[in-house]
Amino acid sequence: MTVKEPSAMPAARPSGGLARVLVTLLAGAAVGLVGTFAHRMGASMNIPYGLILAFAIVGLSTWSARARCGASGVAWHLIACSLVAWTIAARSFGNGTLTPIGFTGDLPYFSQHAGYIWLYGQILWQIAFLLMPARWFGDAPTDGGR
Repeated sequence: MTVKEPSAMPAARPSGGLARVLVTLLAGAAVGLVGTFAHRMGASMNIPYGLILAFAIVGLSTWSARARCGASGVAWHLIACSLVAWTIAARSFGNGTLTPIGFTGDLPYFSQHAGYIWLYGQILWQIAFLLMPARWFGDAPTDGGR
């Protein structure tokens, strides 16, 4: 893989190592926040489109982190995303919580389990990206550089 000129690099891929880590941490935190707000959409109707959207943004952001910083980027992304999601889950706001878990009663399956699926699923999804081959995350041209 050849190194490109810094001026030819996309803005999402800063040239400095510290800048890459900071972008990865910010992206992970943003994904944790947005995913926590989105994961319950459709859960009350037993149509978990919010979980699908939340996992899609986790996947896109984790792929970018891996392409930007390698395996350590996935680790930084995982830490930031998990820290935000689990911190929000541990806190209650007003009369409720943003990640309700532990229901009993006659509720749809995803109403009862969307919180657990989100909190554990986002970790497993990011670990899956860590286990994928590194060549899937390169930014080299696919046409051989022609």
